[in-house]
Amino acid sequence: VQLQAYGGGLVQAGGSLRMSCAASGRTFNTYAMGWFRQAPGKEREFVAAITRSDGTTYYADSVKGRFTISRDNAKNTVYLQMNSLTPEDTAVYYCAADPTSSGIRGRPSYWGQGTQVTVSS
Repeated sequence: VQLQAYGGGLVQAGGSLRMSCAASGRTFNTYAMGWFRQAPGKEREFVAAITRSDGTTYYADSVKGRFTISRDNAKNTVYLQMNSLTPEDTAVYYCAADPTSSGIRGRPSYWGQGTQVTVSS
């Protein structure tokens, strides 16, 4: 599966962004989908994930209550709505796919290209 992320950019602290990730192929609904991020000088970290079937969602503690992941299987797209952004959310964000809900939260099989999110103070 190939993944293409959209929607990064520059936003002021307290603002919102919505990112999208479009997946190629006809088997989108067989993959759990997720988002990761990597800030300068830091390791890539898990942000959010959504299962392939029942839509169960998982979030990192640092974004819980502020970020919402969702998916539209008809459009082969996963979204990340980011609210109440802070400068600590500045990072390159990556979407990812994996056949399993455990894999999507650990070591996903497929990665999209990164998209920069910068939150100014």
